[in-house]
Amino acid sequence: MSAKPARESRAIKASIVLPPDTNHHGTMFGGRVMAYIDDIAAISATRHARMPVVTASTDSVDFLHPICNGQSVCLESHATWSHKTSIEVFVKVIAEDMLTGERAVSATAFLTFVAVDANGVPQLVPDVIPESELEKFLFAGAPARAEMRRKRRSESKELAQRFGVTKEWDRD
Repeated sequence: MSAKPARESRAIKASIVLPPDTNHHGTMFGGRVMAYIDDIAAISATRHARMPVVTASTDSVDFLHPICNGQSVCLESHATWSHKTSIEVFVKVIAEDMLTGERAVSATAFLTFVAVDANGVPQLVPDVIPESELEKFLFAGAPARAEMRRKRRSESKELAQRFGVTKEWDRD
């Protein structure tokens, strides 16, 4: 399987923020932003793998700047790293005041996807080739993020075992 440049997975999505997209503060719902992030990241992961993918994790979504009603929101994503069957994707969310042209990075996120076949069995994916300085920077930090992900997943599994499904009358 041949390695692929990160740029081949690049995806861009833009939308205008309308009143149904916003909360009572007139800013975009965080959940809506998160849905956009998952959507654009899945496109990048699929472009990299050229097979179906499933979201395995979202490391974090860091909200840095509000996105207001009437602004445009633009998301950019690309694969940053891969390991066996998984693909890490970076997403940047930019808000733009359409009248002044002022732009701000509103959120960033790292997500991990697993490539699967028609039966849901994980499949090998190509390595990522970073080319730009940003791609190289993100690529270099990926193994440390992957290790943090493994640790967090282990902790999540432990919590699920401790606080898994219980009968209504078994709750503390």
